[in-house]
Amino acid sequence: MPGSANINIMMKAARKAGRSLVKDFREVENLQVSMKGAGDFVSRADLRAEEILKEELLGARPTYGWLAEESDEIPGKDPTRRWIVDPLDGTTNFLHGLPHWAISIGLEHKGEMVAGIVFDPAKDEMFYAEKGEGAWLNDSNRLRVSGRNRMIESIFATGLPFGGRADLPETLKDLARLLPATAGVRRWGAASLDLAYVAAGRYEGFWERNLKPWDMGAGLVLVKEAGGFVQPLNPKGNILEDGEVICANEPIFDQFSKVIRNS
Repeated sequence: MPGSANINIMMKAARKAGRSLVKDFREVENLQVSMKGAGDFVSRADLRAEEILKEELLGARPTYGWLAEESDEIPGKDPTRRWIVDPLDGTTNFLHGLPHWAISIGLEHKGEMVAGIVFDPAKDEMFYAEKGEGAWLNDSNRLRVSGRNRMIESIFATGLPFGGRADLPETLKDLARLLPATAGVRRWGAASLDLAYVAAGRYEGFWERNLKPWDMGAGLVLVKEAGGFVQPLNPKGNILEDGEVICANEPIFDQFSKVIRNS
């Protein structure tokens, strides 16, 4: 499926940054793994990728704004459009040599995510979507959310809080309610790919708290365009502002959301 000019710009930027990250990823196993040394290495890899993305995206669309994990926000001359970027989602996986991490690029227009790509360089999977144009994988594979309609046959994904985060008790309560009713819950460590996998029908649903706009901006477009339901965890909230999201295919969403919201 040929993409729009913006999608093609995003793909080109992601592939270029992906080549840089893959080169660095091959060196991870040679690191002397210490908190300082390994962390510094990943930070350098992350920053290099972000520099590439910024050069490519703002070079092609110099009037757009910029919001990314590793650098200061840049207001655009066009206040209605903004790139929202995570140059390396899944940093801990990357550091440990686990091939499950991604580049996430979203395009926001007037406060709404209208286009997104999630690129997994290790598996060469490019997930992309644009409002009204559907969701796609690589050159021609149309994405659709799963058709399963029974919770007990369904797999869900989330992130598990670490390092003493305040949302751990709430997540443990979620799991206690959800696990007995499902075929399982996965925690793979990259929210952008969790959302892409919901869009691809690999998971039936996903929920998480304490996310940033760059973790999920692109993935939200993928799920919506693949036919999924996406809502803030608090029905009156705002996903990007609150950093909380729940999504699933249509047959499962109501059951799933009731369990997670305990309603």
